[in-house]
Amino acid sequence: MVSLGGIARKLLGSSNDRVVRRFEPFVREINALEPSLAALSDEALRGRTDEFRAQIAAGTPVDDLLVPAFATVREAAKRALGMRHFDVQMIGGMVLNRKSIAEMRTGEGKTLVATLPVYLNALAGKGAHVVTVNDYLATRDAEWMAKVYRFLGMSVGIITHGLSDDQRRAAYACDITYATNNELGFDYLRDNMKYERGQMVQRGHHFAIVDEVDSILIDEARTPLIISGPLDDRSDLYKTIDAFIPQLGPEDYELDEKQRQVSFTEDGTEKLERLLESAGHLVGASLYDIENVSIVHHVNNALKAHTLFQRDKDYIVRNDEIVIIDEFTGRMMPGRRYSEGLHQALEAKEGVTVQPENQTLASITFQNYFRMYERLAGMTGTASTEASEFGDIYGLDVLEIPTNLPVKRIDEDDEVYRTADEKFKAIANEINEAAGRGQPVLVGTTSIEKSEMLAERLAKGGLKNFQVLNARYHEQEAYIVAQAGVPGAVTIATNMAGRGTDIQLGGNADMRIEHELKDMPEGPERTAAEAAIRTDIQRLKEKALAAGGLYVLATERHESRRIDNQLRGRSGRQGDPGRSKFFLSLQDDLMRIFGSDRMDTMLTRLGLKEDEAIVHPWINKALEKAQKKVEARNFDIRKNLLKYDDVMNDQRRVIFEQRLELMDAEGLSETITDMRHATIEAAVARHIPERAYAEQWQTAELREECLELLNLDLPIKEWADEEGIDENDIRERITKAADAVFAEKTERFGLETMTYIERSVVLQTIDLLWREHLVNLDHLRSVVGFRGYAQRDPLNEYKSEGFELFETMLGHLRERTTAQLMRVEIVRPDEQPSQQEDDLPFMTAHHIDATTGEDDATGVSADNEDPSLWGPVGRNEPCPCGSGKRFKHCHGTFA
Repeated sequence: MVSLGGIARKLLGSSNDRVVRRFEPFVREINALEPSLAALSDEALRGRTDEFRAQIAAGTPVDDLLVPAFATVREAAKRALGMRHFDVQMIGGMVLNRKSIAEMRTGEGKTLVATLPVYLNALAGKGAHVVTVNDYLATRDAEWMAKVYRFLGMSVGIITHGLSDDQRRAAYACDITYATNNELGFDYLRDNMKYERGQMVQRGHHFAIVDEVDSILIDEARTPLIISGPLDDRSDLYKTIDAFIPQLGPEDYELDEKQRQVSFTEDGTEKLERLLESAGHLVGASLYDIENVSIVHHVNNALKAHTLFQRDKDYIVRNDEIVIIDEFTGRMMPGRRYSEGLHQALEAKEGVTVQPENQTLASITFQNYFRMYERLAGMTGTASTEASEFGDIYGLDVLEIPTNLPVKRIDEDDEVYRTADEKFKAIANEINEAAGRGQPVLVGTTSIEKSEMLAERLAKGGLKNFQVLNARYHEQEAYIVAQAGVPGAVTIATNMAGRGTDIQLGGNADMRIEHELKDMPEGPERTAAEAAIRTDIQRLKEKALAAGGLYVLATERHESRRIDNQLRGRSGRQGDPGRSKFFLSLQDDLMRIFGSDRMDTMLTRLGLKEDEAIVHPWINKALEKAQKKVEARNFDIRKNLLKYDDVMNDQRRVIFEQRLELMDAEGLSETITDMRHATIEAAVARHIPERAYAEQWQTAELREECLELLNLDLPIKEWADEEGIDENDIRERITKAADAVFAEKTERFGLETMTYIERSVVLQTIDLLWREHLVNLDHLRSVVGFRGYAQRDPLNEYKSEGFELFETMLGHLRERTTAQLMRVEIVRPDEQPSQQEDDLPFMTAHHIDATTGEDDATGVSADNEDPSLWGPVGRNEPCPCGSGKRFKHCHGTFA
């Protein structure tokens, strides 16, 4: 029976179809320009860029140039790349230009589509950013598409890990900049820790297209980018606490896998208290006494590490360190660390070196970073399932772009087995059958452990020709994926989101040429070898097509439909045939968490025998409902977290804008004077309350505060003893004395020098207090949830108390700035004690990239080999020998 909605969609098309149809007249206009543009010389075509820029400078809105600009890019792509944009790609470009998300299937050419709106929006001269998920894609896409942009007279920059500030500044100054999401966020944070405008590298947030937008703005939305510095080493405490957890049993804690939460039971708490007390780590009788707050923090993290986090699924151990695995892409994320001591708890659990905790110096989430752009767009193969979240949080519509050729892939119903063993037996048989008939197979798993277990099973079964692609083999990723379409190839992959390389039937000719002929010099011999490879690829493609195209075989359903769709979308690119099927068992995480017990009982009653599967469209619908529930829950979590982060974001914006104003201001004397006067006013109000009797005045305390804040020893008591004096007179006398001292200081130092000192002191004080404020907000956030028990809204409590903390911070800013400036003195070079080279301490600066994990640490010392030349080195500073360890754990142990 067809629903009324279904009948309406057949007659009128879906709302998505109706919106897409609105772009078709523009495509016809672009096509009409093609013959005239084809007749232009290269110079004349390039000259159109200058014409467009002149029109924009004269006041023409950028969007009014869409048709001629898109037509120009298409013609340039034909000449520079030998590629012509399809009509559907033109529609995709228009969707991106209208600040929306273009959902385009795998293999539909998103990289080429981006050139259209990027060129158009770069004409304004404010910079256009293309955001990718890793350095490899940023570099590949930039170098590939730069041929089009440069043909049209536009400059292209690439931001990857390891660049200097000058290189970054030059890349951001280009018309078009390709960068990873991590580098953009880190550069923004670093810019807001600089002390001069000229040191900053970014120049604004005008237009950005986010590739794999669902990965960056949904999957990673909850992960803040953090720049941090080390705190004191507490590794011994982590190891000590970790030793207690294995002594607890399952009855000592409550585990909720669905919510990913774990907490101690009453019995468990008592047992833990006895263990801690016997080891001398408990102050008082109760674990929850205020003196034990740090121990509670460590204990909870240790419990999470042992119960919620699994080795080879959530993380792997490599080179004496814990490396997080992205649950959505299966990629290793070296350099990324869990916050608030959880990473240290995992290190203690696995017996690797426990690294010191870090203090947050600056942080921002991707949600708030990308919402700063005036014009934001995104593209991906799978976004429609998260359309409501994109709309609610980012104000982005999701539009599905039609494929260039009809999709021929067959998506079969899921096969559900009772046990995981039965399921994997069926999967192994299916893989052997498909490989036997020459059909390439892509097998999707949800963890490293399962991919390696399946590989072992296949090897035991006699299958030798297969590849395993997971976080352990990240380096060969692109080549393995590119050759996964060879007939009979079996590729086992841990998730396939954002891999950035198409699976082409028969294999990827360009990658094969690069791989097989890398040492062969240019010449007739190489040309012949390249032709032979391309002929072989075509032969293999025909064989793969005859076998049914790529077979995507999934070993489990992910909790997000989008991840399943990404895997499916690898098959059936550009009209190729293909097939996809999911194999499930009642022991899978999703099935187990969402009530498979009832289904198991039902299947047993129905007489389901061993190695038999149940296949029915109703099963698919039930699973989809379960996935929708998980997606809705995750959305609620992200939305709630965003509300809290927005409080911090508003404060961050105020602080960062204030820093920019201070850097740009010609002089700060008025601001400094206002700070000084406000500090004096607050001090007088504290010790001489309004309308208080003279006997109630705290003159001794006010004198002490003037000494502390203003570096002035004033006769406050004598003034107070004068007849008819009031608090206003006292305040005016203090103000006059402070102003006179500061004016004398300014005259002595010179106005230019004093302005430099004022700016430096204010910026440094802001940064110091902002770091302290971030810690306070973190602590507030961790306890405010308990206010719900008192029938008070935790978010409102966080907002109001967060505002109070912010006001307190501004008060401290005025006081600390005033105190420092009233004490500042300039030491002339001839008065300064001379420093020999070997008196200088070892200096180090480093940044660990969140994606690659590379460390660009650079050290400066007289001689790293000879400790006698190091000079004084702090116990917690990096050891000058370059070992990467702290001095006290390295050469400091012999000192």
